[in-house]
Amino acid sequence: MSTAAVTTTNLPLGPPVRGKVRDCYRFASPTFGDALLIVSTDRISAFDWILPTPIPDKGKVLTAISSFWFDLLARGPRPVAHHLLSTDVDAMGLPADVDREPLRGRTMLVKRAAVIPFECVVRGWLAGSGLAEYRRAGTVCGVSLPAGLAPGGRLPEPIFTPATKAASGHDENVSFDVMAEAIGPALAAELREKSLAVYARGAEYAAARGIVLADTKFEWGRLPDGTLILVDEVLTPDSSRFWPAAAAGTGRVPDSFDKQFVRDWLEASGWDKASPPPELPADIVAKTRAKYLEACRLITGGPPAGVS
Repeated sequence: MSTAAVTTTNLPLGPPVRGKVRDCYRFASPTFGDALLIVSTDRISAFDWILPTPIPDKGKVLTAISSFWFDLLARGPRPVAHHLLSTDVDAMGLPADVDREPLRGRTMLVKRAAVIPFECVVRGWLAGSGLAEYRRAGTVCGVSLPAGLAPGGRLPEPIFTPATKAASGHDENVSFDVMAEAIGPALAAELREKSLAVYARGAEYAAARGIVLADTKFEWGRLPDGTLILVDEVLTPDSSRFWPAAAAGTGRVPDSFDKQFVRDWLEASGWDKASPPPELPADIVAKTRAKYLEACRLITGGPPAGVS
């Protein structure tokens, strides 16, 4: 195991915007200009609560995987523009009084962009809220699907199912028409096309490594010159369902390379989900950490730098 878990940061860069996992700071980098510093902590959330027990190195896994994908997607015949500038904390131009050690391996300096207020979800397999709706109505986010699809089954083709971005709690699935009405049909169509293309490329790469990319969500933003870029994290276990290929297509939804151990333990713990959650046992923390690291090794070829 590497360094101690990082649960929060308080950098001398002004007040951060804290999400469930990330601490974000606006930063005028002398090297890169007006930018955003995103620190992925080891916090973990479940059932809309941030849990009191962190998962050591989880933030490093998320950063390593996102960095890998941003680099891969920017190359090839259809390069994808993105917001990542650097993951090298020594090259970011941070003030001298910033302790760089807790930031190593878990920090991205990114371009500031106006984020499109929709999650761009792509589903290739039947799981989660999509499975629940399909069982009830034969649709996923209003998209009609053939009868007889099994839980965890592959869809005839990937579908684009946007969701509103919630400041807290769950995002809400909406139809493509709702998205188009809010941001305009041309932009909505462009986001659909780009999201499906990124999903296809990610799914192809993952399949060659024995992983199914069941579904994922992307965030997109605009630069001041109007360029549309991929932002936030991308194709990580926190934003995607990755399954072992051998477990897919068996008539059940496979366990994902993510916090399934945490969810299962919380479900069995008697916690009411309405009061502060309990501490996680050491074995659940260890198993969850191992699952994230396994995903990192399969996708990137190894663990994050300095992590074993």
